[in-house]
Amino acid sequence: MTQTLAIGNYTPDETQKLESEFAPLFLDDPTQIGTLDAALRDQIKAVAYKGHHPFGPDAMAQLPALGIIANYGVGYDAIDVAVATHNGIKITNTPDVLNDDVADLAVGMILMHGRQMAQASSWMRSGHWAGKGAFALNRKVSGSTAGILGLGRIGREIAVRLEAFKMDIHYWSRSEKDTLGYIYHDDPVALAGAVDYLVVALVGGAETQRMVSADVLSALGENGVLVNISRGSTVDEAALFTALETGTINGAALDVFDNEPQIDPRFYALDNVVLQPHQGSGTVETRAAMAALQRDNISAFLNGAPLVTPVN
Repeated sequence: MTQTLAIGNYTPDETQKLESEFAPLFLDDPTQIGTLDAALRDQIKAVAYKGHHPFGPDAMAQLPALGIIANYGVGYDAIDVAVATHNGIKITNTPDVLNDDVADLAVGMILMHGRQMAQASSWMRSGHWAGKGAFALNRKVSGSTAGILGLGRIGREIAVRLEAFKMDIHYWSRSEKDTLGYIYHDDPVALAGAVDYLVVALVGGAETQRMVSADVLSALGENGVLVNISRGSTVDEAALFTALETGTINGAALDVFDNEPQIDPRFYALDNVVLQPHQGSGTVETRAAMAALQRDNISAFLNGAPLVTPVN
């Protein structure tokens, strides 16, 4: 009888590798755990988890032998870590292997917004270049000032890339970091007021919920651009719509949203926003590395070895 559940939307290749190593049962989301026979649930020691559905006390309680939830992704805010820790359940995630891709996308979105790349492509494809002339002038990116809200692993990778664009780097973090000339701000509002681009690289969860508030957006100002590659929950979306629609800020570049993938349709009507479908880590190479690290954590747990990337 299997000791492992795999919960989430796994690709065929990921499914094959999970089957080969663990012969798990596959479920779509944690709400389906209760549909399993009690004798089977009693045997489950490990869960490979991929998704954003809440994995909370009720789901954990239905798996009395559960010892590990191995999360696919660096963010684990969907999992109730406090409850898991109280119950002796280990949580792992997949940090570092996705840092480059997320940082690359953040820079790409800054360039897309500033140089209006999507609009220029549409202009050409519509025949306007030949019929109406040159595309409108847009915004210089190099030499701007960037603020990193959350200077963790991914935030540092973004900062390093933006240095190459001759940007001064400012940041907020829960504590001042050992950096090479980056300027620390102890308040997100102060950070926003000092920069042209505010890049949100926070972890998700209650502590960072709506940290990008109306006050932060007001401080960012009419020339400022918000870039979010973290979690939709880190931004007050209602305040963001107001800021975008009234010109409080210049625009936004967003890879994450509330209620994904059923995002607020008002975004589609805004021409000052770059939209991406939560694909920060979405390359073949990185997703394969994330899946492999998830499997390595499960294998380590089942074999009594140290976990590779423990959270708690």
